[in-house]
Amino acid sequence: MPAPLSSLAAYLPVLAIAAVFGLPFLLFSGSRRFTGRHMLIFALAMFGVIIGVNIWLAVKAVGTFPGLETPNSYVASQVFDKERVAQDSLGWTVTPEYDGKELTLMIRDRQGNPARVRSLTATVGRPTHVRDDQTPQFTYQDGIFRAPIKLAPGTWNIHLTAKAWDGTLFRQRIDHYAGSQAQ
Repeated sequence: MPAPLSSLAAYLPVLAIAAVFGLPFLLFSGSRRFTGRHMLIFALAMFGVIIGVNIWLAVKAVGTFPGLETPNSYVASQVFDKERVAQDSLGWTVTPEYDGKELTLMIRDRQGNPARVRSLTATVGRPTHVRDDQTPQFTYQDGIFRAPIKLAPGTWNIHLTAKAWDGTLFRQRIDHYAGSQAQ
């Protein structure tokens, strides 16, 4: 049974590179003479492919991940320790769950009781790009924050920002895997 066209398309760049690197050996393996001009053409083609692939990979890397976690890391570092101590004193733990239709966040204090949260926002997105970022609207019911959201299977980051009743900010990035869900 022949391979599907989409799987063959994945091998086209490999075949093109193999052709560029193997072509001189095929052309000059017979009686033709291999001259300096031929070597120059071969070297330029070889390095052209390498440079072209490097440029293509760099453009793809920069286009899919902005590389920005915080706008000004120096300013953020000045208050980091103070905010971390205040956040740790809350003793909150966050447990996310996703059932294919709804994201739930359980925020508990040290004793396991629902934490006293004044406000909550979260951005759900892929770890490698911002193209799929979503900011769901959470509602609070029975100690659980709920938000309708549609997540494709795979790894997601939940960037959570909550504020306690005393004004302490709680920030956490939660790595979450949304598996295939039966509908």
